[in-house]
Amino acid sequence: MKILVVGSGGREHALAWQLARGGHVVLVAPGNPGIEAVAACVAVATDDLDGLVALATARAVDLVVVGPEAPLCAGLADRLRAAGVPTFGPGAAGAALEGSKAFSKQLFARAGIRTAAFEVCATVDEADLAIARLLDRDGVVVKADGLAAGKGVVVAADAAVARAAARDMLGGRFGAAGARLVIEQRLRGREVSVLALTDGERLEVLAPAEDHKTLHDGDLGPNTGGMGTVSPAWIDDATLARVTDEVLAPTLAGLAAEGIDYRGVLYAGLMIDEGGAPWLLEYNCRMGDPETQPVMARLRGDLGAVLHGAATGALPAGALSWDPRAAVCVVVAAAGYPGTPRTGDPIGGLAAAGDVPDVVVFHAGPARRGDAVVSAGGRVLGVTALGADVDEARARAYAAVERIELPGKQFRTDIGLRGRAR
Repeated sequence: MKILVVGSGGREHALAWQLARGGHVVLVAPGNPGIEAVAACVAVATDDLDGLVALATARAVDLVVVGPEAPLCAGLADRLRAAGVPTFGPGAAGAALEGSKAFSKQLFARAGIRTAAFEVCATVDEADLAIARLLDRDGVVVKADGLAAGKGVVVAADAAVARAAARDMLGGRFGAAGARLVIEQRLRGREVSVLALTDGERLEVLAPAEDHKTLHDGDLGPNTGGMGTVSPAWIDDATLARVTDEVLAPTLAGLAAEGIDYRGVLYAGLMIDEGGAPWLLEYNCRMGDPETQPVMARLRGDLGAVLHGAATGALPAGALSWDPRAAVCVVVAAAGYPGTPRTGDPIGGLAAAGDVPDVVVFHAGPARRGDAVVSAGGRVLGVTALGADVDEARARAYAAVERIELPGKQFRTDIGLRGRAR
C-alpha cells in the first residue's frame, strides 16, 4: 500500500519505520531528518488541512495515518473521509476525548467507567470551591480542559498550589485550552498506558507501556510530554483484561451511544490501585509519544494492513504479535525544556548511537540546516533499544544516549527502574 503519515515527531518516525519494514511505500508530511531514511518527506504542515487532503488525493494514497492530536481535533480525518480517503484517526467528535477533558470525564461518568471524582470550572470562584470540596490528604489535580501539549496538568499537594495553578490556567497560560478547567481528586496507585486500535466496534489491544512524565529522576520536577517509556509494562494479563473489559469496551459503547463512529487509537492513561482495579485518568485520541517508540520496536505483523482494516471498519483479529524482548526508550531533550527549549544546537553522534546493537534513534524534534542536523524542539530524540530484559535494553539505550552530542542535553537516568531496587 501507499500510506501517508501526518506528523513530524518521534511517534511518526516510529510509525513510518514500522510501516516501511512491512513493505509499504510511506510518505510523511512534513516529516523530519530522521524520517527521511525510511520514507519520502513532503513539506506540508500538519495544520494545513487543505494541503493534506490535496496531497492524499493527488498521490492516490491507500491510507492516511494521522499522528498528532491537533489536526484530528480540527477535523482532518472528517475531511479526508469526505474526499474518499481511508483514514486512521477519529473525526473531530471522537477526538474531543482528548480535545476536551470535560467532555471525556462526562462521557466516563455516563458510561460507568471508574474514574476520579471531578468538577468542571470556568471561573476562579468555581475552581476554589471545587478544590475545597475535592482536596484530601493526597491532594488534588488541576487540568486545563483543552490541548496543552501534555503540560496542562498540575498535581497539587495542597490547596494553595491548586489555587495558584487554577489562576495560572484561567489567566491565559494555555490560551483557550485553559478557559475551562477540570478539578479532580488525586488517585493513588501506579500508572500505565494502554493503547488499542479500533474500527468503532472491535479492539486490538497493543502491548502496554509505562511512561515517565516528569523531567527529573525519581519522578520529580515539572511535567513534560514524556521523558521515556518501557514496554512491556509491569501489569499482568489479568489486569490488562480488566482494562479491556472495564475501560476500553465501555468507552466504545459510550461513544457509539453518542453517535460517534470512532476509528483510530484509544490511548488510555490509567492508574491501577492496590487491589488491581483500573481507574481511567484520561484518553488521548492518537498514539502516544514516546509510548509509540518501544511499542513499534516490539510489534510484529503487518501494521499497515491492521490500520487499513481499522480505518475501513474491518479490523482483523489477531494479526499482530510481539517480540518477547523488552524495549526501553530514553528521551533526549534540549536545554531549557519543558520551558522555552533552546533550538539550533548541532546534534552529533547519531550514526555512532545507531551502531549500538538493537538500537533505533527516533527523531522527535530535529531540523536540517544545510548538511547539519540541529535541535528544533523540546524533545529532540527518542533512543529506543531492545534487550532480553529491561536491564539489557536499558544498558543499550543509555550506551547510545552517551554517544549523542547535543549541548545542554537533558535526559533521565532512571527509565525502567521504577518499582525496582537501584
